[in-house]
Amino acid sequence: MEIYLVRHTTPAVLPGTCYGHSDVDVTETFLAEFEALHPKLGHLSNPVIYSSPLQRCVKLAEAMAATFSPQITVKTDTRLKELNFGDWEMQSWNDIPRGLVDVWAEDHVRHVPPNGESFLQLSQRAQAFIAELHHDDQPALVFTHAGVIRALTGYALALPLVHTFKLQVDYASVSKIILDDRVTKVAYVNR
Repeated sequence: MEIYLVRHTTPAVLPGTCYGHSDVDVTETFLAEFEALHPKLGHLSNPVIYSSPLQRCVKLAEAMAATFSPQITVKTDTRLKELNFGDWEMQSWNDIPRGLVDVWAEDHVRHVPPNGESFLQLSQRAQAFIAELHHDDQPALVFTHAGVIRALTGYALALPLVHTFKLQVDYASVSKIILDDRVTKVAYVNR
């Protein structure tokens, strides 16, 4: 099964803001980013489309679905959301006590921000989503976030989670993984 992991377009947040689970909108560059993304996916035939329920992903997923067929619906799944930063959501990184950020940064894979989740927990929920996909004859388009894309690409490559942050995942980029019964392959990252 071919799975295309698509990161949302540029979010409408101030630089330096901690956001993950927060439902932020997209910027005015949405249309230009969508038009640049479309040729990377327009060749697909009859894809199944999934999205994080956050509007920055849903807007892109729905715009892409409309280019394929009016009958294609976008299926949202909360397991595709970005990392939950808990009490840090929508705060400036500079306003979060440095000591707390340092403790989290030392082991961001396992450490949980106050009332949030760890990257390991994000990875586990993303893997649970992928384990339920069964569309061998149809490609799956998954509109999601950098954290989920890194976790799933790292899983496909059998990378330790700590190393997945070395993967560049730009806004409106596509990464492709291929799942079959015997092997998981990464076709490309960040196109």
